[in-house]
Amino acid sequence: MDELKNRASRTGQEASLLSSRGVRRLAVAALVLAALNLRPGVTSLGPVLEEVRDSLAMSGTVAGLLTSIPAVCFAVIGSTAPALARRHGAAGAIAAAGAVLTAGLALRPFAADAVLFVVLTALSLAGIAIANVLLPAVVKQRFPDQVGAMTGLYSMALNVGASSAAAVTVPLTEAFGGDWRYGLGAWAVLAALAVPPWLALARHRPPRAATEAGRMDDPADRRDPADRRPDRPPIRLSRDATAWALTAYFGLQASAAYIIIGWLPQIFRDAGLSAGTAGLLFSVTSLLGVPLSFALSAVAGKLRHQSGIAAAIGVCGLAGFAGLWADASAVPWLWAFLLGVANCSFPLALTMISMRGRDAATVVRLSGFVQSFGYLLSIPGPVLVGVLYDRSDGWRLPLTFVLLLTLVQIEAGLLAGRNRQIG
Repeated sequence: MDELKNRASRTGQEASLLSSRGVRRLAVAALVLAALNLRPGVTSLGPVLEEVRDSLAMSGTVAGLLTSIPAVCFAVIGSTAPALARRHGAAGAIAAAGAVLTAGLALRPFAADAVLFVVLTALSLAGIAIANVLLPAVVKQRFPDQVGAMTGLYSMALNVGASSAAAVTVPLTEAFGGDWRYGLGAWAVLAALAVPPWLALARHRPPRAATEAGRMDDPADRRDPADRRPDRPPIRLSRDATAWALTAYFGLQASAAYIIIGWLPQIFRDAGLSAGTAGLLFSVTSLLGVPLSFALSAVAGKLRHQSGIAAAIGVCGLAGFAGLWADASAVPWLWAFLLGVANCSFPLALTMISMRGRDAATVVRLSGFVQSFGYLLSIPGPVLVGVLYDRSDGWRLPLTFVLLLTLVQIEAGLLAGRNRQIG
């Protein structure tokens, strides 16, 4: 009898282990698919923007508005993510966000006028904003011992999605007879593929984490750690120095990224390089993020302090912008390489958000706080660069401003990278 009981126990343990492994594989697939969809809604538009404007009689003002909508949506809509996670669970909220993204991408190309096009763009970005905030919490939940590696994996997928959308939208448009509507709408298919894994993952909620005293909570309580309200009053993130350091670092790195996206090709063209060469140089800054994001996050996740990595990335940014300031045409491939390394501050920021929160519930709140205020902080930078460029008729003054921002970013990274936990 005892032998039968032991066999039954072993069989149950083996089944539980197989089930756990299956859920982890499902979580990996869901993370990668979600990350692939975090940027195509933004980067697919630029290559066909001229055709969109002509077709919808879109003014330059409205076209300019489209470039600022992502940061605004990420800031405003992203702030609602913690409440959605408490109500529906992190996985359930991401599944709903994926459905919203799919609807926005599918309907946007067939808007009858520019105003509706902007509204549907905002709808798709709302879905992205929710996923932006909640993915670090899912990593903390499902892979507490692999935060760096898993953050690197989905950061790498994010870069693949961004660069693929920028490169493939025009060929897709041509494949559909030159109709930009189908070239843009095709990205809704990729978004739709990401929804089922998240719906499935929502049915496999992780057990509650151990309490601070080391006692494991009742295994029967399967509530998502990201949805639960803490037993004690929540920490006021607005009074936490580490939270503000993370916010400053995230916002300044996002500002630098938008400046590179918006102005780097023009800087190279004004230095005498051809439009084709300027485009290739810009692509280097994006493609470098594919391998570097994974490697950097994996290393950062194993360290107690990330301040040194933040400083090293910042120094690369300083060197790259300083090179542009001195002579953009001197060794342009080196400047592009250095700025590509500097762009890896984004996956580092995501890794630090996951590591600074003590548990998944705190990471949800911290991610919402940091990304909402961070994206708001990022909005003025690219605009001021444009104003300074118009006023000074050159790039020395704007790049001096960017160099000062980079110095502040390094200081924020040094503070955010300290081994401190919130919650």
